[in-house]
Amino acid sequence: MTPDTYVPEHFLPVAIFLLLGGAFAVGMLVVGWFVRPRRPYPEKLLTYESGITPFMDAHQKFSIRFYLIAMLFLIFDIEAVFLYPWAVAYGKIGLYGFVEMVIFIAILLVGYVYAWKKGALEWE
Repeated sequence: MTPDTYVPEHFLPVAIFLLLGGAFAVGMLVVGWFVRPRRPYPEKLLTYESGITPFMDAHQKFSIRFYLIAMLFLIFDIEAVFLYPWAVAYGKIGLYGFVEMVIFIAILLVGYVYAWKKGALEWE
C-alpha cells in the first residue's frame, strides 16, 4: 500500500454518511418535484406582500435611508449582544472588566451621537 492510495478506515463511515445524506437530499427534491401539484393560476402567481395585494411595481427604487437605518440597527444590535457575556461574567472580571465595558459603551454612544447629528436616523 502506497501513501497515495491509503485511506484510513475511520474515514469510511464519514464518507458513507455524506453519500447517504446527499442521496437523501437529492431524492427528496426529486420526489417533491414529481409529487407537487402543478396548477398555476393568476392569484397564485401574484407576489405576496404581507397578506396585502400589491399595488405597485416590485422593482421600484428605495431611498438609501432604508439601508442606512438597517445597517445602523444591525451594528448597534450586534454590539448590544456583547453586553450579555459581560453581564454573566461580571462577578469574575471585577473593576478591570467594568472599566472596559464603560469604554465600550462610551464608544457606542459616540457612534450613536455621530449618526444622530449626521441625520442618519431621520425618516424624511
